[in-house]
Parts: sequence; C-alpha cells; structure tokens
Amino acid sequence: MSITADTTVIGGIAAKFRTCPATGLQVDLAAERLIKANAVAAIVFLAIGGLFGLLVALTRWPAVHLLSSDMFYLVLTAHGLDVLLVWIIFFEMAVLYFASAIILNCRLAAPRIGWLGFALMLVGALLTNVTVLQGDASVMFTSYVPMQAPPNFYLGLILFAVGALLGCFIFLGTLVIAKEEKTYEGSIPLVTFGALTACIIAVFTIASGAIILIPTWLWSLGYISHIDTVMYKLVWWAMGHSSQQINMAAQVAIWYAIPAMLLGAKPLSEKVSRSAFLMYILFLQLASAHHMLVEPGISSEWKVFNTSYAIYLAVLGSMIHGMSIPGAIEAAQRRNGFTNGVFEWLRRAPWGNPAFAGMFLSLVLFGFLGGISGVVLGTEQINIMLHNTLYVPGHFHATVVAGTTLAFMAITYLLVPLIFQREIIWPRLAKWQPYLFGLGAAGISLFMMGAGTLGVSRRHWDITFSDAALSFDYPPAAFLMLGLNGLSGILAAIGGGLFVVIIVASVLFGKKVDASNVVAALGPTPQKQMSDTVSTYGSAGTFHLPGTYILVSIFFTAFVLYYFVNWKYLSELWQLG
Repeated sequence: MSITADTTVIGGIAAKFRTCPATGLQVDLAAERLIKANAVAAIVFLAIGGLFGLLVALTRWPAVHLLSSDMFYLVLTAHGLDVLLVWIIFFEMAVLYFASAIILNCRLAAPRIGWLGFALMLVGALLTNVTVLQGDASVMFTSYVPMQAPPNFYLGLILFAVGALLGCFIFLGTLVIAKEEKTYEGSIPLVTFGALTACIIAVFTIASGAIILIPTWLWSLGYISHIDTVMYKLVWWAMGHSSQQINMAAQVAIWYAIPAMLLGAKPLSEKVSRSAFLMYILFLQLASAHHMLVEPGISSEWKVFNTSYAIYLAVLGSMIHGMSIPGAIEAAQRRNGFTNGVFEWLRRAPWGNPAFAGMFLSLVLFGFLGGISGVVLGTEQINIMLHNTLYVPGHFHATVVAGTTLAFMAITYLLVPLIFQREIIWPRLAKWQPYLFGLGAAGISLFMMGAGTLGVSRRHWDITFSDAALSFDYPPAAFLMLGLNGLSGILAAIGGGLFVVIIVASVLFGKKVDASNVVAALGPTPQKQMSDTVSTYGSAGTFHLPGTYILVSIFFTAFVLYYFVNWKYLSELWQLG
C-alpha cells in the first residue's frame, strides 16, 4: 500500500489519506493510527486476561488446584475485567473507526478527542488492574454490594467508560461527516449499520455503568453511606450484560464483513438484516434479566415480560442473522461456480484462510453453544436449576470467547494487511490457529456447562470442600468435567498465545504490503470486490440455498431437543405427578 499520503482539504479541514491498492479506498491516516493503537492495546490485554484465565482453569481442575483461595479470587477478578471489558471494548473502538472512516471512505471526526478517549481507556484499564493486583479488590467482575473495593477500582472503570463513550461519539460524528461530504450513496453499508447498532447499545451500556458506578465510587470514598443491593444488581447488569450485546452487534457485523471481503457475499436481504439489528437495539439488552430471576425485590410481571415476549424478539433477530450469513456465503459460492451438489459451496470455502475459518467457527460455536444455552438460561422456569452454577460462565464463554473473541481474531487477519500494511507471517501456523482456539473455547464452554448441570457452584475455589467443617460430595462426573475444562483451557491458551505471537510478529517483522504483493497478503480476491461489496447497499438476489436450509434445520433440531431436555430435568427436580 502506498507509503506516500495525499492531503485533502474538505470543508476547510485538511486530512491526510493514502490509497489502499486492495480496496481502492482513501484511508484517513488519523483513523488508521487510532485503529492501530486500539488494536494493539486490545491484543496486549487479551494476552494478560488469557493468562489469568489459564490460571483459573488450572485451579478449578481438582487434580492441579494451582492457586490458593485468595489468589484464585484475585486472578478471577482480573480475568473477568480484562477479557470481558478491556480487550473487547478496545478492539470494538478499532472496529468503530474502521466501519466509519475506512469503509465510508471519509475523514475521521475529531481525531484528537479520539486520542483523549484512548488515553482515558488505557489509564482506566491500568488503574483497575493495578488496584486488583494489590490484593484489596477481589470483588469479582460483578463487584456486588456490599463487597467493597478501594476507590481506584471504581475510578478506573469510570475513566475507561468515559474514554469508550468518546469513541462512540467520534463514530457518530464520522457518520455525519460522511453523509455531509457524500462519500457514499443511499443508506450506510450493512457492516457500518451493525457497528452503529453496537454504538447505540454501547451508549446505553456506558450510561448504565455511570449511573451505578459513580455512586458506588462515592460510597467507597465514604461520601455515601448505603447502596441498595437489589438496585445495584439491576442497574449493574444493564451494563454488565449489555456489554455483551455490544459484542454481539459488533461480531455479527464482522460475520457479514469477512465473507463480503473474501467471497463478495451479500446478505440475502439488506432490509431484513437491518431489521434484525434493530431488534437488538430494542430488545437484546433486556436479556440481562436472567441474572435477576431469583431476586425477591423485582416483580414477577417484569421477569415474565423479559423472559418471554422480549427475549423472543431478540432471539428472532439472531436467528435471522444465523440464516442470512451462511445463506450469503452459499449464494456467493454458487455464483462463483461451486454449484455441484448440496454442499460443494461449503467444502470449497477458503478453510485455509484464518479469517474465514475463524469467522465460520465463531458463527457455529456461538449459535450452537452460546445461543441455545442463552435461551435456556433466559427461560424463567429452567433458569432456577442453573442459576449461579458453572453453567452460567460456560454459557458466556461460548458467547464472549468462542463467539466474539474468535470473530475479532478472524478480522484481525485482514486488518493487519489492510491497516498495518504487513503480511501475516507463518501462514501455516496462522491457518491452524482458529481451529486450536475454537476447539479449546468450545471445550471450556461445554465442560463448564456440564459441570453446572451437575450442580457445581459458580466461582467455586475447591469443589472437594477439603477444609470445610461441613463437606459435600459432587458426582464423580463433575470432577471429570472440570479436568476436561482444564485441558480445554490449556488448548485455548495455546491457540490464543499463538494468535498474539503471530499478530505481534507480523506487525513488527511482516513483509511490507504494496500493490505488488497485495494478493499474496489477502488471498486471490479481486481488488475492487472488497470495497464494492462491503461499502455498498445490496442483496444476494437468490433464495436457492439448499445447503443453508439443511444447516438451519440441523440447528433448529438441536435447539428443540436441548430445550426440552432441560424441561425434562425440571420435571425431575419439581417431582410433579
């Protein structure tokens, strides 16, 4: 990609651009630098949080039981903060800048404020991590009142949230600039629309965090004498669970983007896919209700509404995407000539490309593990069996790790050549990395959910109760599940570590990408296809998708069977005749 940059004056404001030979887009250098900074910070915190996660898995494994109780809860707190908030939201800032300034081919709004936001996020993340590692803030990711952490714990989170909020406003401002300067025609592209969905949910999420974290910070300073525990949980989960909905919207946008960039895939229907994103804005964050179903201070009407009518509409949005994305891939592959039989399009997909493999694994694992288990947890009657067991972290490892993290890893394999202008080194290792990480993440999710189904408590340091006055014996299968969880954690750590090493080494030592080797860096994709498909409005124009219909039927069959298996468990628990 061109080393020299051209300065363009638009509306009296000068911005420097370079021309990307892969897409033909004019890349704003200010946006590019912010994408790089946020992506690098994200990967650093992914490495730190992943190491903490490995220590947690090895401690939960009864045969290893690595950490002491004090260290376990300290490390568990740091792990939750770094991988559920810091790594993901740093990366989402990079996604927002990419989906606005780069895809819309325009300058970034207020880059100096973008750097202020980045600095606040970095200082906040470091402050919270240091406070946790000092040993006085082992209050878990949820930090439930009346557990109290030092003031800097809450202050760091507040600073981080303010920085992220600035990034959201810059994204919105960039959309306004692109519209005014007419850098695109018609509606914003679907990928940008998905990023806009993530941004809107993020503003709601951050506002909820401010509403509850600022009073809690003042409480830790001694200026407020009391925080109501039920109110804290209710407002906190409006942030804690809705942060996953930011991830959901961002990862779905990436699911649409990667097939578009690599295969020229278009959604089956732009309007329907956009309607599904709209359902996320209106209903998805209400899924946080499943954390509150056993709280006596909340009305039954509120619980019933959120676990029935609201969740049905949120799930409908995900099911639309779950059919549209593989359908878009099948339509593109058939258009590209893979028309023999029902599944040639799938067999001949670019499975050796880590971007495509990571995206498709993310889609499948999120749907079959995270999606189905999420509906089970969101059903009020079934939730009572699984609430506060290891099933809950098993579920969100399926969503946040097997789903979001794997999707973010996948798009990184395209961002490195496009934004960092470097080839991915060690392509054979890169080809296997998504499979190693995906298999490890799937194992963590399955075995934690298995242990939770057997009754193993969430956040439990020692299921043998070796030092307890009153002991309790879990079934032997629970010990097997946690041992397999430990092995899966090791495999996921290897896959995650391999990703970090490959990306860092590629950025530092990868061959410079220019017009002569862009095909080698990104694959044999027609150069203009990437920008034409990702940055324009359009639908696939066909519903001849026999393979997709079979895949969707398999998913629905698994969904129904597992859902009713849990009702069978419930009937045995209640002993109704």
